[in-house]
Amino acid sequence: MYKMRLLYGTGNPAKLSAMKKRLGQIGIELIGLKDLTYDIPIVPEDGSTPLENARQKAMAYYKAFHMPVFSCDSGLYFENVPQSIQPGVHVRTVGGKCLSDNEMGDYYANLAEQYGDLVAKYKNAICLVMDEAHIYEAMEPSMESETFIITKKPHPNLQKRQEGFPLDCLSIHIKTGKYYYDLEEEKLDNVAVEDGFLEFFQKIL
Repeated sequence: MYKMRLLYGTGNPAKLSAMKKRLGQIGIELIGLKDLTYDIPIVPEDGSTPLENARQKAMAYYKAFHMPVFSCDSGLYFENVPQSIQPGVHVRTVGGKCLSDNEMGDYYANLAEQYGDLVAKYKNAICLVMDEAHIYEAMEPSMESETFIITKKPHPNLQKRQEGFPLDCLSIHIKTGKYYYDLEEEKLDNVAVEDGFLEFFQKIL
């Protein structure tokens, strides 16, 4: 029995699917932007941190649809590259250009070629707007991804590339040495949605 039904402010089907599986464990039912019949507002996402971008999106979608909604955002950070080329919140945008999935793969593989395997981590944030008086947000260490490796050599079976997670074809799980594509489904879901997100909603529930 679901305790709560929320709009997840994303048009990314892979992210929606992963979040549905995880939050379903604690009684939360999700719909995504593509489930709506309304026009979806374009949100600039020009914040300097994941939390600023998550807040921008959640507030914009709440004002547009007047229903409880949350949005998430991520920044990608490497241990071994110059600060000038840290992706941060601009994971998909390089030199002012929004990259396709294939272009992203090429760009980050080239970085790994140049600097060696990239020791990487996602820092994640969330903003939940229940109504104008009840807004909850967080960007906690428990929401950060495990440290992982982005390598220059893509997974040998690129046909397995999952739309919405374009860097998984280059990402290696450090503890097992496996590409993310080769992890068991349950482990992959946990990697995609960290425990900190469940803790965030459990506090509100």
